[in-house]
Amino acid sequence: MTERGLLRALRWDPGHRIAINAQDQMLVIASARAGQHVVGSRGELPLPASARQMCAIVPGQPLLLAALVAHDLLVIHPASTVARLLADLHAQVIGHRHVG
Repeated sequence: MTERGLLRALRWDPGHRIAINAQDQMLVIASARAGQHVVGSRGELPLPASARQMCAIVPGQPLLLAALVAHDLLVIHPASTVARLLADLHAQVIGHRHVG
């Protein structure tokens, strides 16, 4: 996966060391001096198979990437998780709607 704009915002150049953690059906990527992974020479991010499986990320699936620049983090949400969260939110809105 490549997203150069987000990496530029985070100031993560090729060779920058990162740690990748699966958490709550999303991947959280943090800058880490002793990180096991590095940003690739063309700005690609390694996404280990084990982390992808834990988050139900499948090849070709749309992903939502969010750079939390103030925290030096990149968060990756699978589209299925975003759809589920929105469906839950919409159900709450509909449940709180008053008629009349």
